[in-house]
Amino acid sequence: MTDARAAFDFRGWRVLVAGGSKGIGRAIALAFAQAGAAVSICARGAEALAAARDALAEYGNPVHAAACDLGDAKAIANYIDEAAAALGGIDVLVNNASGYGFGEDDDAWLADFNIDLMAAIRASRCALPHLQASPHACILHTSSIAALRPRRSGPAYAAMKAALSHYTTSQALQLAGQRIRVNAIAPGSVEFAGGLWDRVRQDDPERYAATLAKIPFGRYGRPKEIAHAALFLASPYAGWITGQTLAVDGGQLLNG
Repeated sequence: MTDARAAFDFRGWRVLVAGGSKGIGRAIALAFAQAGAAVSICARGAEALAAARDALAEYGNPVHAAACDLGDAKAIANYIDEAAAALGGIDVLVNNASGYGFGEDDDAWLADFNIDLMAAIRASRCALPHLQASPHACILHTSSIAALRPRRSGPAYAAMKAALSHYTTSQALQLAGQRIRVNAIAPGSVEFAGGLWDRVRQDDPERYAATLAKIPFGRYGRPKEIAHAALFLASPYAGWITGQTLAVDGGQLLNG
């Protein structure tokens, strides 16, 4: 990974990544740690959580990791309180989890409602008192380019990511008077080991190739590229940016 500290300095900052053990969330957590921040992560899977915690600890900054079901409101509240106590506060909240409900049944819709939308709302609510005490306060949501266009598959996922992007604008307006910035990142198709597109590459090569053909840059995205956007949006360089959803997709949206 490119040395994040060469461009960004987050020494003394406290960053919480909800959904930070794999893929994009892990890359975001590692990028902030590399740039000097104290970082807390949560996830459900104990093995991946422990591995991510160990990787974060290599940077020598304070690290906190805890198991948390982000579909459970009480678990979120407990995690936020524990993370804030461990780090000494919260400067940046990153809401990254997804229910990945790509089916058409109620379970798919409820998974995305509870994780993609309500987890971000609940975590923001619980973190707000800590953010109000921070001179760097910022909230980042992980949305998706699926929120920005209609799609034949995964309407639940797309609809809840669209709701999250809209919530970003309302939340930004609501909190602007407190100088708390709120933005979202909308990744395109990002590939990493064990992730959705890695599985599609193995199980459905025709779909994998068809999606790749729609990306003008000619390749799938990498988690660290989303992490770099997160660093920018949380940094003072983006100090007058709020209420925005930034597509990071190699031009994928340009092809509809």
